[in-house]
Order: sequence, then structure tokens, then C-alpha cells
Amino acid sequence: MRPPQAMPAESVVGAPRPVGRPDQFPAGGPAGAPAAPPRPQPAAVHQAVLCVNAPAMAASGPDGQLRGHGLHGFYRNGVRVVARMELRLGGMEPLPLQGTLTSTAQARFLGAVRLPGDLDPDPALSVERLRHADGVETVIVRNTGSRPARLPLEIALGTDLGPVAEIAAGHRPPDLPGQVQSAGLRWAGPAHSAVVSAKPSPHAVLAGAGVLRWDLEVQPGARWSVELRAELESTAPGPRPPGGRGTGVPLPWSEPEVRSDDARAGLLVTRSLDALGGLLFADPDRPTDLYPASGAPWRFGLAPADALWAARLTLPLGTRLAAGTLRALARRQQLTPAPGRTEGLLPGALRHGGPELPPTCTATEATLLFVTVLAEAWRWGLPRAEVADLLPAAERALAALREGLADGFVTDLSRPVEDRAAHPVAARAEVQAQAHRAALHGAELLEAFGRPGAAEWRGWAAELRRRFRERFWIDDLSGGRPAAGLAPGGRPLPAVASSLVHLLDTGLAADGARHESLLDREQTRLLAQRLVAPELDSGWGLRTLSAKSPRFNPLGHRGGAVRVHETALAIAGLAEAGHENEAGALLEGLLAAAAHFDGRLPEMYAGEQRTPACPPVPHPAACRPAAVSAAGAAHAVFALAGVRPDVPGGRVLVRPASTAPLGELELTGLRVAGDPFSIRVSRIGVAMVEEASPALQLVAR
Repeated sequence: MRPPQAMPAESVVGAPRPVGRPDQFPAGGPAGAPAAPPRPQPAAVHQAVLCVNAPAMAASGPDGQLRGHGLHGFYRNGVRVVARMELRLGGMEPLPLQGTLTSTAQARFLGAVRLPGDLDPDPALSVERLRHADGVETVIVRNTGSRPARLPLEIALGTDLGPVAEIAAGHRPPDLPGQVQSAGLRWAGPAHSAVVSAKPSPHAVLAGAGVLRWDLEVQPGARWSVELRAELESTAPGPRPPGGRGTGVPLPWSEPEVRSDDARAGLLVTRSLDALGGLLFADPDRPTDLYPASGAPWRFGLAPADALWAARLTLPLGTRLAAGTLRALARRQQLTPAPGRTEGLLPGALRHGGPELPPTCTATEATLLFVTVLAEAWRWGLPRAEVADLLPAAERALAALREGLADGFVTDLSRPVEDRAAHPVAARAEVQAQAHRAALHGAELLEAFGRPGAAEWRGWAAELRRRFRERFWIDDLSGGRPAAGLAPGGRPLPAVASSLVHLLDTGLAADGARHESLLDREQTRLLAQRLVAPELDSGWGLRTLSAKSPRFNPLGHRGGAVRVHETALAIAGLAEAGHENEAGALLEGLLAAAAHFDGRLPEMYAGEQRTPACPPVPHPAACRPAAVSAAGAAHAVFALAGVRPDVPGGRVLVRPASTAPLGELELTGLRVAGDPFSIRVSRIGVAMVEEASPALQLVAR
């Protein structure tokens, strides 16, 4: 979920949604009318230290103190378990020295305290806080001075048990009264209770003030520690919410090693996969079917389109995430027609399209992407029996596509046919690319599994290509460009946007080949040139809208900000289409941005032009981590190796980027057909496969 002002809510299954909308204009109405009270501003998290381990997370400032401001607190299942956890030693807050993530799920905060009356300017006491998203925090006090430290440690606690949706929108529910319980405090609300316990037990508990107190005596060279544990208890009946990756359940991907002349690549892949791991959910009755949440903190739930993108982009590491995500979504697919719903559709809402383009339908995107992810997972080695079990869901998705066609182009599959006829909407270019790819992937699946309809879908895709090249191309002095969409009536929408990169994403076909594109070769070349021109390429990645647009906003999430996902798709698509120099230029920008974000790229950041000595500007409402940006960042590196398998055909095509933008690149621990796959690409772009399944024939081009 996101603050409504910056990010219109998208479909998040099983997660709360933001409420309210902060004013974008001065308070007040017509002349003489009383001024309306200002609405709260949504929380910003670009400076927060955010730990995530689904379904839990924790947020604070860099000093580690939880003050109940903004998003501060420990959360579980969308409820704030603890809002305040403020530490004082001898009545003083430690001087903050450092606050940083040690992994996506854990953070470390370090502070210092000088002993009262100490003449030495060096602090004698250090206070270390080791925090885990699950609600466990360890406080360690060390005395490096020359005399004993005798002083009280107090931790002030409080909570509102507020839903993250309201807190995200800027609302702050009142604190609940605390009660003493065992070695800590308890707060009770209508639907939940929260408990904070401590080991060792505090010497005093002040329930009215919400304070736990210890009287410390720490000798020189000694240390003292306490562990605090925050837990949420449900007091209302209802279905169990999704859980996280349980104890003993392995990650649904291999853990690769990346060695490169450019050390930034290895750090980016490692930290991106760590971020993705913190977002893994599982349905209560299917604990091994893992799927990723869209992102934290705003969309900490299942958004089908985002989950499918993340699963698809991590296929080089195995098919388990794709299988779990596909099964989770097949259980949520619309099985029977209902008012306002199309059979075979996956959940999804409209997504804001920016200032120059109409909204996009995430239900349409997810439904089409389901077919592609299943087909490509099959090519990467998803067992035939698992593909067969999911094939009926893919056939229903294709049926939804067939029912949703209007005037030969695809718009919004979630709208009833009669509504689309009465109130036509624009057909966006990337939706046509997704539908074209789904039709070709669907044809391959139907043919391979003896189902009817393959020829029909290939014929429809060919006709879509013809009509697209005829009606979606805009001629201009630079040679021309694709239209971002067609308005009702057929007028091209001339916006220049990063969404055009989807036209390069043609999908994995038989023998490791690419499917035919909606663009011909010359049109693809012109698009490649346009993508790396300064109007779109900020130097940190692709802007979502051209900087030449009068409505360009570098912080507009669809109006000019850099979205990591689309930049990664451009890198992979350009490299596969043979435009390797352009791909290398965009990759350099992404790696440079990642270095400033400590290898943990957020969902997006400002599309300001890159200048020397100025880091990329963070976006205050970006998810950190975000599943699609994390998976996309890793995929941008994997794509340079050019590994394109066809496990059903017993072949793997290897076609690396001949320009070798990362220098020598070695990828160890990939997975093809469930077996380890390792490849090394030399500085002149020559690939050598060093480990692969003996059942596969290796083909180089």
C-alpha cells in the first residue's frame, strides 16, 4: 500500500489499503466559509531504517528510537504492535552514531553515552540495538571506561494497535493504556492485544507511563544486555492471515555467486535477493507455496501482477518461486462469471497511468502474465506434471483474453463487454505487447499438451502484429516512434514513456529463441535510440515520462520518476535484440544508482538528470524493498549472460552480450532443469558453460 497522495492504491490481495487523501491545496472553501482543518500528511519513509520479514516489519529513524511518529513501530499482519520504544540511559538518550540494515530483516543501531561527571571527552558507554523485523530487539550496554557505570536504563513503550493503512495515510490513533504482565507490558484493543516481554525481567514496571526500568552496574570492560520481544495476539475470530516463510522452508531459489570485473554487480544481486527474501508470504494451508508481496511498507500483500513479474525475473535461479506464485494465484482466479467480472481473470485494480496516459488495469496485466510465466517456467524446467496441473488456469486466462477483445486491440479485461462497447477506453501499447506474448506462449502450451486452439492464437497474434505496425507507429523527424496508446477512435497518444520498453520483451520461445516482436527490425532500432536519449535516460535509469513533456515531474511515479523494473526490462530487451551498447549504457546508470542506495534499490527514485557528485534523489513514497525492483535488478545482470533454455526440447542457447559491459562475468549457482548451471563470459563476450545438466545440448550463437 502507498500514501494516496503520491501513490494511488493498487490491488493488494489480503492486505489493508490506505484510507483518506491528504489535501493537495490550501485548506478552506469559498470566500467566507470556515477553513477546513488540514488533513494529515501521509508518512514518508525515504529516511527510515526499515526491516522486513513477511508478515512482519519494523521502521524507525537512523537513531533506532521508535517514537510513534509517522510509520515508526513494529508491525505484524498489518497491525502496529509497538509504536514507541524509546531508550534512555541515566536519563539521557544515547548520541546516535550509526543506524543501518545488516540484512533486509535486521538492523543495527549504535549510540554512545558519557558517564555523568566524567572528565574524559571520549564516551565510556556504548549502546547497541540489534533489531529483527519479527519483533525481537536486543540492547547491549558496554563499558569501555575506567570506572564502574551505575545508572538506570529505562525503555518507554506504547502502542495504538493501529492498522498500517490508517497510519500510512497520516492518521495517529490514540495510545492504549498499558497493563503489567509478567516480565513486561500488555495492551488490549477490540481485535488484538500486544505484549512486550523482557529477559532479564525489569527491576520496575510503571504501567501508567509504559516504562520498563533496570538499575545497572556495569564494570569496566564488561557488558550487560536485555532482549525485548513484541508479540501480537488476535482476539477476534476470522480466517488466518498469510504467514511468512516458515522455519525449515528453504528459499524458493538458488543462491548464486556473481564474480565480475565490476564489483557493483555482485553486491546488487546479493542484496536484491536478500530484499526479495524478506517479502515472501505463504497461505496458511500451503506453507511451501511461497509468493512475494509487492513491497513494504505500503503494499505488504499479494499484488498478482507484481508477484508474477518477480517470479518471472528470477527464473534463472529455479522455478520454485514461479510454481508457488502460479498456484497461489490459480486459487484466486475468477472461476465462474459474476456481475462485473470476467471468468479466468486474476485480481487487480486500475493503476494510475501518469499525466499523459490513461490508467492501466493490473487485472489485465496479471491475467496475461500468468500464461507467460507458466510457459517460460516450463522452458526453464518446471516439471511437466506441475505445468499440466496449472494449464486449466492458463486456459481460463486465455479465455478471458478472447472475451475481452474489442476492435482487435486489448484494453481492460476486467470490464464487461457491453461496458467496453458503450464506454471505450484507450488501448495502451504495453498491453498489446503483453497480450501478443501471452497468445504465443499460450499456443505453445496448448500444442505441447495436446489441447486445441494453438493455431487460432498464432493467427490472432499475427493479425495483432500487422494492425499494431499499421496503427501504433508515429512518423516524425527522428524516424518515428511507437505510440504509447490509441485513444478511442484510433488517435495515437504521442507520449514518450518508459512503458514502451514492454515492446522489447518478446518472451522466451522454443530452442531459446525470441518470439517475433510487435515492432519490425527498423522500428526496434529507432526505439532503442529513443530509450537512451537524454529525454528518457536520466543517467540513473529510464524516466517514466520524457523530460521534454510539459507535465514532466521527476518525482511523479508515472510522470518522470525512474522505476527500476522498467529499466531492467529495457536492459534485457535491448541486449536480446542486439542493441548491446544501449543496454550497457542503461546498466551503468542502474549500477551507479545502486551504489548510492547501498546495493538495495528502492521501487523508484527521482528522474533528475545525473550530475557529477550528486547522488540520486530518493522518492518519499517508494517501497523499500519492492519485489519487482529487486528481481529486476538481479535479472539485469543475469540477462547479460544470455542463457535461454528450452528444457522440453533438451537445449540451452547461450548468447551473451558481446560488448561485455561488466567485463569478465562469472555466474555460479543458476538453475536449469533443476540442476546447477554455471557460466563464465570473458571480457570479449565469449561464453563458456562450466556446469550444466548432462541431458541438455548446449548451443552457442
